[in-house]
Amino acid sequence: MQHDASGTLPSPSRLIFLIGPSGSGKDSLIDAVRGELHAGGIEIARRVITRSAEARGEAAHSVSREQFEAMCAAGEFALHWQANGLCYGIPAQVDSWLAGGTAVLVNGSRGHLAEARRQYPGLLAVGLKVSTQALRARLLARGRESNDEIEQRLARNTALPAYDADVHVLDNSTSLEATVQALLGLLREQGLLGNKATGAFAVGDKTTGKAHD
Repeated sequence: MQHDASGTLPSPSRLIFLIGPSGSGKDSLIDAVRGELHAGGIEIARRVITRSAEARGEAAHSVSREQFEAMCAAGEFALHWQANGLCYGIPAQVDSWLAGGTAVLVNGSRGHLAEARRQYPGLLAVGLKVSTQALRARLLARGRESNDEIEQRLARNTALPAYDADVHVLDNSTSLEATVQALLGLLREQGLLGNKATGAFAVGDKTTGKAHD
């Protein structure tokens, strides 16, 4: 289902696609804004991941690869992709939320951004950036990978091209609270938070930041 935000009547219905390298703090940011987004009428999609339920990280729905493939075949995902040896799915429930006029935050993938934009032309792309030093410390603290794997991941992240100009970039290298306020400010500027009664949003306002990675 496509949700084009280019219609004549503004609507708060919009997909918020949060992206950033592993360890950039997406999970922590989502947890920190969860209460305020809920109060403001913004839903947060719970991802389905082929990772053990005992693994540390986001409160995702963990399934086996066989279960994931069956869910995919049954059309249970609005979006799905593979990254770092895992499969990720966004439940089709997001389409019902969007159709009902509700904005939805999704923990997305940079590699799947082009496809997400194709399906949801009016989506709001938000990219986290973090310094290599801070990212290394977070990956080590998370404890999911060996030192060699972490260095390989950092090298891959360094080789990635900069975010494109339509991604709103937030620097999460230092204070999580600062990033929380930056995200909430962006959502207010876009009319997705705090203006739900009017349903207004400003398409194309990217004052929070251009692409610098």
